[in-house]
Amino acid sequence: MQTLAPPHTDIEASPRRVRVMFGGHTIADSQQVKLVFSGPRHFPAYYFPLADVRQNLLKESSRTVEHPGLGSARYWSVEAGGKTATDASWSFPEPVAEAEGIKDHITFRWNDMDAWFEEDDEVFVHPRDPYTRVDVVHSSRHVRVVVDGVTVVETQRPRLLFETQLPTRYYMPKVDVHLELLTPSDTHTRCPYKGVASYYNLNVNGKEYKDFVWYYPAPLPEIPKIENLLCFYNEKVDLYVDGELQERPQSPFS
Repeated sequence: MQTLAPPHTDIEASPRRVRVMFGGHTIADSQQVKLVFSGPRHFPAYYFPLADVRQNLLKESSRTVEHPGLGSARYWSVEAGGKTATDASWSFPEPVAEAEGIKDHITFRWNDMDAWFEEDDEVFVHPRDPYTRVDVVHSSRHVRVVVDGVTVVETQRPRLLFETQLPTRYYMPKVDVHLELLTPSDTHTRCPYKGVASYYNLNVNGKEYKDFVWYYPAPLPEIPKIENLLCFYNEKVDLYVDGELQERPQSPFS
């Protein structure tokens, strides 16, 4: 039996209707989901009442995993529309006392499903955490990004994005960036708060830095201020703000 690292668990009811799609079928559809936070750095997860799940599309697995803070998980594979997601769903028939709220509930591995919806909006990567804020503000601070001794952007009109528990991000107008150093990348990533990001590779002194710059061509309506502005990883560049070199932050992107 596999054992996972012990998390700290919080469970609360969500007011949102949540749906899961797989193989052309609605696997779960509920207005009574539980939002479960396991561990200080874990993304939240949705747990559905069993009554709101198409249990006929689940096939029991022999796999079990002990989750300290939750209990022993029982797994199922999801089979629908000729597709199979192996061990992509699990529940806790006898959760520990502090996790009693998820008894008779089940969750799904996010990326194994075809689509997730909160109300009628598709959501990507993980549930939106109600305790995470994303704020974008205009600024006149002098920002300069240096890579391998070369200034690749310098601006006095950045927009600063503040996201809970992440470094400040500096989004800058394309006209202030040395675009001749950038080549388009085929990479795209998704953020539940900002939308779908596109990337550029950076070419400096004969070296290519893959997916070093990103932007949101069409951000979610809640975050319009960063549309088509370019951003660099603070963790990987020399970033000067008002002439002062910023310390490189430690984050999941370091």
